[in-house]
Amino acid sequence: MSQRYQPITRLGLGGTGLGDMYHRTSEEAGKATVDVAWDAGIRYFDTAPHYGAGLSEHRFGQALRNRPRNEYTLSSKVGRLLVPAETPEIADPFVGGLPFRRITDYSADGARRSVEDSLQRMALSHIDIVYVHDLSPDRFSQAEYEHYYAIAAGKGGAFEGLVKLREEGVIKGWGLGVNTVDPCLRALRDSDPDIFLLAGRYTLMETTPLQELFPLCAERGAHVVLGGPLNSGFLAGGPNYDYAPAGEDKIAQRERLRQVAARHGVDLAAAALQFGAAHPVVAATIPGASSPDHLKRNAALMEVKIPAAFWEELRAEKLLPQEAPLPA
Repeated sequence: MSQRYQPITRLGLGGTGLGDMYHRTSEEAGKATVDVAWDAGIRYFDTAPHYGAGLSEHRFGQALRNRPRNEYTLSSKVGRLLVPAETPEIADPFVGGLPFRRITDYSADGARRSVEDSLQRMALSHIDIVYVHDLSPDRFSQAEYEHYYAIAAGKGGAFEGLVKLREEGVIKGWGLGVNTVDPCLRALRDSDPDIFLLAGRYTLMETTPLQELFPLCAERGAHVVLGGPLNSGFLAGGPNYDYAPAGEDKIAQRERLRQVAARHGVDLAAAALQFGAAHPVVAATIPGASSPDHLKRNAALMEVKIPAAFWEELRAEKLLPQEAPLPA
């Protein structure tokens, strides 16, 4: 098996904040966030047409245009084509955007066009990794999910198209960018993906991928990038869990984690960022950030020393499963 492409650094910058997720971000703050990320040694940047209807891609392009292209990893996504609109199509949880509306398209032709459109929006020469975005039962009804998955995985679908783009050298790797485990498992069985961007599923709140996905990735040589390692900021104290207001059960679980962290003098957000990165199939973790201060904090949290006793107590309290690899 050929060596699968991996992001250059283990800490990346997720692009939802630059697409005005939850609140508007100024052009200056967006560029400053990427500049601070660069100064902090971050060399992996992830974006998508969906994030602010092209706004995130546009801002990344402006911020990265004068950086040496071979010194960083850039990923974007396919599955939604953007077409001109009189006013931006505002799609929750984004509150701003460029004057486009989104069209769902999981075909090979749609994937190729989406990559070409993204390159034009960013004014950059190439994209390293392309994820098939939100091909997942949390976006669609079960019937719609099966319909779109059949298109993507079938002849003339996005999977086939991205394999071809990889063979042509247009991209270095491809996979799925989703919030659920099932489509990743299916893609590994149906095609030849290199890497997955899985948001919110392998965190201090949930470790579902340990059961099937991570072992299958290890067997196939595929990697995983962890999006949403703070579960939409919930583990850093925010009110939302997986893009929606947190339920009482999640709040209670977080409180138990906080109590253990307090006993060991540990910043729970630091523990959340470091936990996921400890698994051998995880190539990178990409918390979002919409301001330089936010970004600096994430970078610093990855370097905080956390006592082994903290992790052991999480296991003892059954807040983490025994088989979860712990940070050194």
